[in-house]
Amino acid sequence: MKKIITLALAVLAAGATVTTPATAEAAAIPRGFLLYEKDAAKKDNDPETNWTVGNSAKARLAVNPCDRRTLAATGRVAARTVTFTGVPDFMKVEQVILYGSRASAASAVAQVRAALVKCAARTDSGASYRYASSRLTGLGDEALRISGQVHYGRKAGVGGDRSVLVRKGNAVLVYLWAGEYDKPAKGDWSVQLRDARRMTAKICDIAACG
Repeated sequence: MKKIITLALAVLAAGATVTTPATAEAAAIPRGFLLYEKDAAKKDNDPETNWTVGNSAKARLAVNPCDRRTLAATGRVAARTVTFTGVPDFMKVEQVILYGSRASAASAVAQVRAALVKCAARTDSGASYRYASSRLTGLGDEALRISGQVHYGRKAGVGGDRSVLVRKGNAVLVYLWAGEYDKPAKGDWSVQLRDARRMTAKICDIAACG
């Protein structure tokens, strides 16, 4: 089980490379635009917690069931990923990606849906890491609520992630938490939904939504 959880968290963390905010990709996303950038900028002396901010448009999508760096990568023009990690295995990710067109952004979401079907389960050492998703209404142009969870047979084990993915115009947003979860419960997405609504309400300041 530990191997599966570690693999899942490694996939999520892969997009959190640290770069300077002066890159060309970052120019389309103003510094401080993401909700958690202010927290990430604060000095953190706790050795068990860490913030990273990445500005690469090639960053791995935070929700990535098939562990493919190319998932939803085509057509990007800018991206920013803010990641918080805490001992022993808690993680939260905020990711905002701008595509060159609304069609490219819609294609990216379609790729995520396909990956959730194709790679719905990953098995290792008698345990599996399973994904499930459902559509969300009233949030952006399209949105998904996604869960990943360790299972032993039909029983949920410790280790999972909960995310909300939203497309608005040519922008795709991801808010993800990963940590010690039992089987998915409705309240697991409360913070991610709150953050996704806040970002969706202002994303048209930098995205093509009309």
